[in-house]
Amino acid sequence: EALNMLGDQIGEETGKIAVMRVLDAKGPKVEVSSRTQGKVVGIDYQGRTTYTSEVQPGGHIFGEGQGVYLTADGIAAWKGQGIGKLNPGGGASYRGTIHYVSATGSLAKLAGRVGAFEYGTDANDNTVGKVWEWK
Repeated sequence: EALNMLGDQIGEETGKIAVMRVLDAKGPKVEVSSRTQGKVVGIDYQGRTTYTSEVQPGGHIFGEGQGVYLTADGIAAWKGQGIGKLNPGGGASYRGTIHYVSATGSLAKLAGRVGAFEYGTDANDNTVGKVWEWK
């Protein structure tokens, strides 16, 4: 019997990369900050994210970062990691997990939960992400 570890989709966002800095030409390793907007557990939020991303031997990318969701009456903070690949024509595509380390107000139920994500960027620095509950 197969285990169904992924639950319902709990979040979706779009955004724009605000800043990209090259931290190390070897790799290379970059730091990215973005501004996003979306819905998580049915609640509208503004998001801020910063992550580092480094090309690994073999060509895949390892990324890790953190972010916050800001709502009218609460805030949720998360940390995450993922593996990705460069897209032909620009941008990158990632899969990984985020861990909600704290949450208040209308987002309080996120505290202590884990999400599996898909995240992508394009050649014009647009971002899109989706998160599913990991049971």
